[in-house]
Amino acid sequence: MSIKILISPSRYVQGPGAIHSLGEQVKTFGQKAFITGGKTALKETRGDIEKSLKEHNVDSVFEVFRGECCDSEIERLKAAATAAGADFIVAVGGGKVIDAGKAVACLMNKPVVIVPTIAATDAPCSALAVIYTEEGVFDRYFILPQNPNLLVVDTAIIAKAPVRFLVSGMGDALATWFEADSCAKSAAKNIPGGYTTVTALNLARLCYDILLEYGEAAKLAVERGVATPAVEKIIEANTLLSGIGFESSGLAAAHAIHDGLTVLEETHHSYHGEKVAFGTLAHLVLEDRPWAEINEVLDFCTRVGLPVTLAQIGVTDPTPEKIMRVAEKVCEPGMMVHNMPFPVTPQMVYNAIYGADAIGKAYLAKR
Repeated sequence: MSIKILISPSRYVQGPGAIHSLGEQVKTFGQKAFITGGKTALKETRGDIEKSLKEHNVDSVFEVFRGECCDSEIERLKAAATAAGADFIVAVGGGKVIDAGKAVACLMNKPVVIVPTIAATDAPCSALAVIYTEEGVFDRYFILPQNPNLLVVDTAIIAKAPVRFLVSGMGDALATWFEADSCAKSAAKNIPGGYTTVTALNLARLCYDILLEYGEAAKLAVERGVATPAVEKIIEANTLLSGIGFESSGLAAAHAIHDGLTVLEETHHSYHGEKVAFGTLAHLVLEDRPWAEINEVLDFCTRVGLPVTLAQIGVTDPTPEKIMRVAEKVCEPGMMVHNMPFPVTPQMVYNAIYGADAIGKAYLAKR
């Protein structure tokens, strides 16, 4: 019997000034919050967080995140949270600190609250943490027993972040529909180990449709630091729709190609969603999707500023040896490329990466 599973965060709160409601939202979790975030994220939010928590008699301890979601950093944060007597964990910032916070909360069996300051990935919603080595190379997925207990998404804060973060989030969200569709075709299991629901598939498709409709307008607004209705929709697509869509429908080639690209040091300066955008183009080539769909993705990426060539993600010298290293990583046992509706080999991935790069170069040359 095919059991379908859909998972999602327990509560999602979004809007300008949402951070001021944090104390009200978390007061049932306990009296001591352990809060971790990057230096920039904490500089922007610490005063508002402390004030909101204090209004509801919640004490707080802050610890700066050191930048990599790796085993040693997770253990360091766990030790600090344990020493502080934390009742719950709050992760503030971008994808890596969010994943680290979720992992710490899981290991401590405590609630976790996510306060994203950028909308660069769909990490805030998921019951999954991406673990890297200390050098920033993809290591493994850490599947968590449940999604975050609470997300507080302050769109005024996110709109003031550099626009590249929002665009990167669109790149991450861009893969959601195509990977969900491929997983549905292959009857691949989703992240919680069941099969996709009609609901999750339609949320994945809605995510894609919102990107196409509002992505460019949102980018232009965030360049001015303002949260328009288009920005609100794109933040929701990048965070909530992409989060539920990927997790409850499944990942496939686009994210596997991202993971493979991390073996090349020159890609480490590109953001997760930027590499996923190129991975999405390679996914479409690998799956032999209709040319009209490929053109639609190329048009969207170039309008909002997402990469469509290897050079745009830092691989200016894509030698056969490099690309085969990537392809072999993509096809390792357990990688999500095996959710595609056909068997995938390193040679097929190698061909798709070069094919996508050629298509992207040709498209840019015509502009």
